[in-house]
Amino acid sequence: MAKKRIAVLVRDRQAEALRMSLGLLLLDDAVDVYVLDGKLDETEENLSHLETLKEFEVKIWTNSGPAEGMEDLPTGEIAQRLLGYDHVLPY
Repeated sequence: MAKKRIAVLVRDRQAEALRMSLGLLLLDDAVDVYVLDGKLDETEENLSHLETLKEFEVKIWTNSGPAEGMEDLPTGEIAQRLLGYDHVLPY
């Protein structure tokens, strides 16, 4: 079975989105995370999930300015990238 490309869009339910991203890694698919329209809240849960995602070398992008461990991309470029995914999961 071919690997699926999955994008998880993080907005309002940040901890749930990050947790879901980790769970999707169990399927051996390619998972990328996009933190959109705001900074990631620095809660204990978010920071723990973020650390684990980094350990699994998950790529994390944001359109909200530079952030540690995330690459900053303009919204238009993110929109173009999303066209290449098999599944896009907004949270």
